[in-house]
Amino acid sequence: MSLLYQFFGWLTRILFGFFGNYGMAIIMLTVIIRAALIPLNIRSQKSMIKMQALSGKTAELQRKYGDDKQKYQEEVMKLQQENGAMGFSGCILPFIQLFLIWPIYRIVSGPLIYLSQVPRENVQAMIDLANSEGLVTSKRLTDVIHIPLIDILNNNSDFLAECISKGYIGMGQLLDLHFLGMDLTKTPAWNPVTIIADPKTYLPLLIFPILVILTNLASMKMATWLKPGYKEQKEAKQREKMNPARAGQTPNDQAEMTTKMMTWMMPFLMLFTTFTLPAAMGLYWVVGGVMSILTQLLTYFLFTKPYELKKLEMEQKKAAAFKKDHSADENKKSGKNKKRK
Repeated sequence: MSLLYQFFGWLTRILFGFFGNYGMAIIMLTVIIRAALIPLNIRSQKSMIKMQALSGKTAELQRKYGDDKQKYQEEVMKLQQENGAMGFSGCILPFIQLFLIWPIYRIVSGPLIYLSQVPRENVQAMIDLANSEGLVTSKRLTDVIHIPLIDILNNNSDFLAECISKGYIGMGQLLDLHFLGMDLTKTPAWNPVTIIADPKTYLPLLIFPILVILTNLASMKMATWLKPGYKEQKEAKQREKMNPARAGQTPNDQAEMTTKMMTWMMPFLMLFTTFTLPAAMGLYWVVGGVMSILTQLLTYFLFTKPYELKKLEMEQKKAAAFKKDHSADENKKSGKNKKRK
């Protein structure tokens, strides 16, 4: 994990140096991360399309093994494996997003180390000095989460001068961590007392939790509406409600339940981290939500929509052929009846 932290820190420093703005560095870091995950999104979308294409065969298996659920699930898994349509591929992305929280958390909680490149031992020395001088009131002040130390350095000129004289930090290592007038090192507050005490700081930061919820709810809805076979699955669910005996027999129910659990868990996790970590974490989630929406639209128009149009075309041709054959049969019967008369 240490190498991963260093890599993300290096990448953020490069972006910060290029844009000269902490917020833009976080935005571009998120864009790069989510862009790197697009191939997995495409793979997941292709897998869902294949599963939808296999719906006829899975329906046959359901009729054949409907009473033996274990055998049915085994045959469905075998069919999916043979056709490269694994039902749990959609669960991979949420787990990766959970895993990526840790390096982002390290960067936004420890910018002196990962952005300013202040040695960890120097950060610890400044923390010890602040403790000895009675300047620290937060129990969270550590070499990992040292946001309060940045406040002390920015607001206590005597302490800053002492740290510089001891060689712990240089003036050039104190970075401006604001974005659009908001201090991204501050944590958004939900407590009205805290907001009222300093509305200039905390009121604007409420935009992050609000946007986190809105973008991720929109992303969740779009993921449902744009997935392959959404209309068919919706109709199948309606039939299950009308016939409870069919409930739980949909081929990918287990994968769907796992994905749904992860999908609903992520917004709660995002909201929790937005209110407990620096605002830069909220900015990461907001941009991530926007990128998720754009990725879903991309995969829909590149893969899902062409598949559904092709499927509709094939169904229309099949219906036309059936109608033609049925009409021919009717004409033959009509001809035979005339001859008899």
